[in-house]
This record gives sequence, C-alpha cells and structure tokens, in this order.
Amino acid sequence: MTLYCATKNPGKLREFEAEPIPNLASIEPPEETGATFEENAVQKATYYSKFTDGFVFADDSGLSVDALGGAPGVYSARFAGPAATDADNNRLLMEKLRGVEDRTARYVCVIALALRGALITTFRGEVEGRIIDEPRGTSGFGYDPYFFYPPFDCTFGEASLGQKHNVSHRGQALRKMRAYLQALPGNQS
Repeated sequence: MTLYCATKNPGKLREFEAEPIPNLASIEPPEETGATFEENAVQKATYYSKFTDGFVFADDSGLSVDALGGAPGVYSARFAGPAATDADNNRLLMEKLRGVEDRTARYVCVIALALRGALITTFRGEVEGRIIDEPRGTSGFGYDPYFFYPPFDCTFGEASLGQKHNVSHRGQALRKMRAYLQALPGNQS
C-alpha cells in the first residue's frame, strides 16, 4: 500500500515521518475555505488524491485558545495574515493575550484520508496545554515555544521530537490513521 502526505510544510513532514506526493511542488494548492479543521483537511486530501493512485492524507491543525473563543483555530498558520511567519503569528497571539489570565489552549489536528478524489475517513487528535508569556525552546515550529505542556513541565519547543510525537495532536491522529490502515483487508504491513 502506498501512502502519501499532502503537505509542503517541512515541520509536518518531519513529525509525520511521511513521503510527500510525487511532484507536489508543481501542484497548485487548493484554497482552504473550510470553517473547521475537518472541512479543510477533507478539502486538501480529496483534492491532492486526484494527482496520484496511492492513498493520500492531509491534515489541518492549529491552536485553539479558550480566551480567544477558539482562535486562531483554522487560521493558525495565517493568523497575522496570508504571508505571516511563525514570529508574526506568535507576536499577534501575545498581543491578544496581554493581560489575560486564562491561558488554556489545545492543539487540534484532523487528518483526512482519501483515494482518487474520494474521502475515506478522518482522524482527530487533541492535546491540552496553556500559553506562556515568553518563548522557550527551539524545537518544533509554529506556536510550540509558547505551548506549555504540564505533564512534561516544558513547552513543545523544549520537548524532543519523540516526546512531542508521543502525546501531540498530530501523533494521536497519525496513530489512529495507521491503525485503521493496518486493519484494512489485505494489508500486509
């Protein structure tokens, strides 16, 4: 069984330990118009799966902060604008949380699995934490240096990739997808 990941994000490819779709760089990306992580993941997976014969998975993931009504949510990668960097997004997050005591947050990931333009199913993972004022650590990407995970007593930016993967939203969703694929009839892997 051939399985491809539909992302150009090197951080996600590293965390997923996955191969991108062949010639992914030459495929025009779809517009993400969904209002939920599920809708965006399904849009991407079904779109990209039309370009290959193998199974394709795509995720939509992000940070949901309770005090911000779930923002940045589906706009996590472009919170500060369409061409925003991680630093831009983190700066805006800190501005919006200035003086806010409730810093509870969660990372959410939804993986959609598709084959030849048709959705097969989705998988969801979430991990709870809180946002701290100052970044800590240089591992990970995105909001990781600000996302404090109490069981580790550190941020995801300080945790090793292996530690993070064992508990992360992406790790959870990925393990669910792999279990699903392994249970398919005729799967020899």
